[in-house]
Amino acid sequence: MYRVNVTESMINAEPQEIITNDNLNARVDAQVYFKVKADEESVKNSIYNVNNYIYQIVNLARTTLRNIIGTMTLKSANSERGKINAELHKTLLEETRSWGIEIVRTELKEIDPPSDVQETMNKVVKAENEKVAAIDFASARETVADGEKRAKIKEAEGYRQAKILHAEGDAAAIKLVNEAADQYFVGNAQLLRKLEALESSLANNAKIVIPTGSELVNIIGEMAGVVPLKVGK
Repeated sequence: MYRVNVTESMINAEPQEIITNDNLNARVDAQVYFKVKADEESVKNSIYNVNNYIYQIVNLARTTLRNIIGTMTLKSANSERGKINAELHKTLLEETRSWGIEIVRTELKEIDPPSDVQETMNKVVKAENEKVAAIDFASARETVADGEKRAKIKEAEGYRQAKILHAEGDAAAIKLVNEAADQYFVGNAQLLRKLEALESSLANNAKIVIPTGSELVNIIGEMAGVVPLKVGK
């Protein structure tokens, strides 16, 4: 009497070196999950239709992996693991159909390149990451520099505008004083009031334009020791 285990089992396809389409030796390993079907016919098939189905599954899986990965580049094999699993599972299902077993699923454990290729790939990835980091840092510095530049421009514009407003304020104040002096003062008192306004402005380093022929010119001239001009009546 034969005793057959009908529970799900896992077997390792054993690591192997497979030459990829770009002539690299990839180390490949996979696992196969299967079980013998519980009906009597399937149990008989697992005994009489195949000699040592576990051994046969392992060899079939290894051969199928070589056929699949041998047509792919190492990069595509690593990025298309799902496709490899699907093709391996499909092939095992078809080839073991008469063995009374069910291939539940297959899983790739590893697809590793040779050590020297792996080292080169790591250097490429590292260089690419450093390049991206350098670009990001340069962009950040440029952004900071632009911000500082705009801030300085705004500060300069603010200072310029303040000076303009200050000068306009001084001019307006002098104008108001002169108008008030003309309206409320006469003679020397009027000139004195204008001189007081002029003195206050000059104390703030303001530049004043005095019309030609103005009595203020004569008064300032006398203060400076210059012969005064006669103002026509």
